[in-house]
Amino acid sequence: MTETTEVFRARAETWLAANASTAPRDYGAICPPDLISEGRTWQIRLNEAGFTGIHWPVEHGGQGLSVAHTATWIELCARHGVPPMLNMVGLVLAGGSILRFGTPAQQSLHLGSTLAADHVWCQLFSEPGAGSDLGGLSTKAVRDGERFIVNGQKVWCSGGRYSNWGILMARTDTDAPKHEGISFFLCPMNTPGIEIRPLRQMTGEAEFDEVFFTDVELPADCLLGPLHGGWGVGMAVLTSERGHIGASVIGLERRLESMAQLGSSRELDAPSRDRLAQLLSRGHAFKAMGQRQGPEASTAASLMKLGITEMMFDTAMLKGDIAGAASILEGSDATGMLAAPGGRIAGGTSQVQRNIIGERLLGLAREPKAK
Repeated sequence: MTETTEVFRARAETWLAANASTAPRDYGAICPPDLISEGRTWQIRLNEAGFTGIHWPVEHGGQGLSVAHTATWIELCARHGVPPMLNMVGLVLAGGSILRFGTPAQQSLHLGSTLAADHVWCQLFSEPGAGSDLGGLSTKAVRDGERFIVNGQKVWCSGGRYSNWGILMARTDTDAPKHEGISFFLCPMNTPGIEIRPLRQMTGEAEFDEVFFTDVELPADCLLGPLHGGWGVGMAVLTSERGHIGASVIGLERRLESMAQLGSSRELDAPSRDRLAQLLSRGHAFKAMGQRQGPEASTAASLMKLGITEMMFDTAMLKGDIAGAASILEGSDATGMLAAPGGRIAGGTSQVQRNIIGERLLGLAREPKAK
């Protein structure tokens, strides 16, 4: 008999109450480079306790439960302030794509090892000239017998320096329409010809990497899904994320609590109080939207992504204005303002979110495509 979500919730709550104190801090969807050792150790413990691959089939190392069980786990982890998994790229994107499109050999090689944190994944999609327009990527994978030769560059790669596998989208047919000539690969990151460089941000940190491919030889069995069918694989992966809305709502609640403290911890003039009140009102509206969303992803998630991104940008600017001239020199307010524009890029740019909202929710005409 399948374990009900209520029984699962009670079991997970008991385990988290006993183990949350030894977890790494809740770093979100992507494990930062400085926490990879702790993140892998935490993933191993989760796997041993039966809290990984919760809705994956049992034959692939999962728990054989439902998406609702996964949503419950992620929500509880957010409440306890611990990561629900090592890395979303591995457990959601790579794992989800291999479950859906992988051959039996690929599933056997990767799925159990990903749950056990032996295979750690990064995402090799965005490029310097094709960040928002993934269909415009130019990295090429040329078929040469039983191998592909890959040349190109990827950017904004989270976890590239610590991952031993990557999910790679590359162009395999330069004559086909741009979305029809792309293939999806499972790429071992230790392959000769791959160079990984930390990408320095204006905050001074290097959270991301850029990855260069120079005559990289990938065996043909690294191809995932049909040749030239990588766009369909990639879009299925990117739109199949489940169960994160509950955690997003909890994270938003904490942000709103922190924002509300601005009014009590600092002396605000009337215009600043008005700006803060407007931000809090927006935040509570997004919270209500998230609570209505449920565990299934939908295009309404773009409203949440865009709205919260812009709210946090405006909050960072408000903090800087309140702090005054000193905020442009150093300290948390300066760092917050420097980091704020990155939110408009990460996880799908604000421009892309506006297109999704306009085209899929409002029914507006599709954006003209460049020829």
